[in-house]
Amino acid sequence: MTSTPTPTPRPTPTPTPRVPPLEAPYPPDADAVLRRMMPGDERPLALFRTLARSVPLAEAAHGWGAYQLSRRLGVGVREREIVIDRTCALCGSAYEWGVHVARFATRAGLTDAQISSLTHGSSADPCWTDERDRVLLDMTDALHAEHDLDDALWDRLTAEFTREQALELLMLCGWYHAISFTARVTRLAPEPGAPSFGDV
Repeated sequence: MTSTPTPTPRPTPTPTPRVPPLEAPYPPDADAVLRRMMPGDERPLALFRTLARSVPLAEAAHGWGAYQLSRRLGVGVREREIVIDRTCALCGSAYEWGVHVARFATRAGLTDAQISSLTHGSSADPCWTDERDRVLLDMTDALHAEHDLDDALWDRLTAEFTREQALELLMLCGWYHAISFTARVTRLAPEPGAPSFGDV
């Protein structure tokens, strides 16, 4: 396998969204799914309001996304966020990357140097001292570039994670490719207060 180049996230153009997110007051069926996607009084994320233009799509996405962000996922929040942040950076999805850095990086124990490396660097950067973290970056890079893991990388991955956890990680990476593609193609503007690639 060829090595993955260091990501150079491209800024996503932010003209008028191609699929404008719904604005309140929402239709009753969209309102119901948005309340499940974003409980409480916080305004639903633009991504959720975009998906809610198709209520069946939003329902399906909510089921899978809620699982991947829950304690039922077979890996911890740190492992999850390393894969998500790296995937979003490789895909150039500043929107989704910014949401996750703003909401989860501190909880995941990611340092400023690690956030910068996930965005612009590689697993060889000195901020990565744990093989468990390094193999997650290398796995994500290989899936993005080659859509596969060679035997050596699979062996490294399964030395750190069970095969069941490896399946979870593969699906997590794939899901955030889909989310990244959707956020980029629909030209979602950054969420208020979310960082941009240039901030790290």
